[in-house]
Amino acid sequence: MPHKESAAPKIHPSAVVGPEVELGPGVEIGPFCMLDGRVKLGARTRLIGHVTIFGDTEMGADNVVHPTAVIGDEPQDLSYSGAPRQVRIGDRNIFREGATVHRGCEKGLVTTIGSDNFIMHNAHIGHDCRVGDQTIIAGGALLAGWVQVGDRALVSGNCVVHQFTRIGRLALTRGGSRMSRDIPPFCIVDGVHTLRAINVIGLRRAGFSAPAIAALRRAFTALFGARQNLRLAVERLLSSGPPTPEVAEMMEFIRASRRGVAFGPRAARNGEFEQ
Repeated sequence: MPHKESAAPKIHPSAVVGPEVELGPGVEIGPFCMLDGRVKLGARTRLIGHVTIFGDTEMGADNVVHPTAVIGDEPQDLSYSGAPRQVRIGDRNIFREGATVHRGCEKGLVTTIGSDNFIMHNAHIGHDCRVGDQTIIAGGALLAGWVQVGDRALVSGNCVVHQFTRIGRLALTRGGSRMSRDIPPFCIVDGVHTLRAINVIGLRRAGFSAPAIAALRRAFTALFGARQNLRLAVERLLSSGPPTPEVAEMMEFIRASRRGVAFGPRAARNGEFEQ
């Protein structure tokens, strides 16, 4: 059945909706929500109740925001003086209870979240973060300012990600991990930014072929099977023959790193690189 784009927004009598707020067709604002400032909600977005959104914030269509979530509040940055900053969010995202998304900071501009993401309870996305599409940010995970999360990455429960850290596409961070170094695409990390393996299960679910996964596993062992100069390891791997597109993506991510890349374990254990 096609969507009824002409449906008027539904606003609970207890909700507070400011004069600058723009609501698309079919939007539902539940009880005790507060929308203040320049807020724009796309078609059929639903705020279940007790949701707070501050402007300048724009959300696309079909988002669902659960109680006590706060989106667009001031950044947790002592230098912030109230300058106009933004949050931009795509379509079909789910924000569970207590999730927070902060606007850009004094030296930044905009916090962006793509589409089809699942932001679980009490997760925090700090100022100026860049979150891609189809990610999962699990309960209690904390993304500090300027963090980048690639498409289909999974940040598990209670993970702590330091500011400016990048997490690559289809990477997986195990629960309780701490990261202040970049996490290459397709990798699994745990502990204190320690790489353990290629995210084989995630790659299979994403439709990657067996040869593509095998090439990534070989590259992972060559790069992270022993502590070594990573730039030299990348050059050796390149000299061994043309890389597959996925291996090339991993190496380009490593070469672009400014914070430094997470490292492999100090000594491989039995089955260390297996999944």
